[in-house]
Amino acid sequence: QVLLTESGGGLVQAGGSLRLSCTTSRDIFAYTMAWFRQVPGQEREFVAVSRSRGSSTYYADSVKGRFTIARDNAKMDLDMAGLKPEDTAVYYCAAGRGINSVSQLSEYDYWGQGTQVTVSS
Repeated sequence: QVLLTESGGGLVQAGGSLRLSCTTSRDIFAYTMAWFRQVPGQEREFVAVSRSRGSSTYYADSVKGRFTIARDNAKMDLDMAGLKPEDTAVYYCAAGRGINSVSQLSEYDYWGQGTQVTVSS
C-alpha cells in the first residue's frame, strides 16, 4: 500500500509558476510515478511521468518545456512555469509498478486525492 498526498496547488496568474508536491508513505524508488490532471466533465489526462529508479521522464506535448518532474525516494515534485489558463485542473499523483503504458490510468495502482490548480487570464 502506498499513500499519496498532493500539495502546492492554488490560484496563479497566467505566466506564473507553481510547484506541486506528492509525498508518499513509503520508499518509492521502485515505483513509476506520474502526474495526471482532470477538468470537470473531462477525462483525466496524462501530464508527466518519472520511471522507476528515476531512469527516464516523459511529458505530455501540452506541457513539454514548461513543466519539470523531479523525485527522490519519498517525494515527487512538479515544477510548473509559464502557466496558461488551460492548465487549470485538479492535479493527481499516481504510483505503480510494472507499467507499460505510462499515459494509461489503469496502469497505476495508487492515487492521491488531488490538488486544485487555477490559472487566471
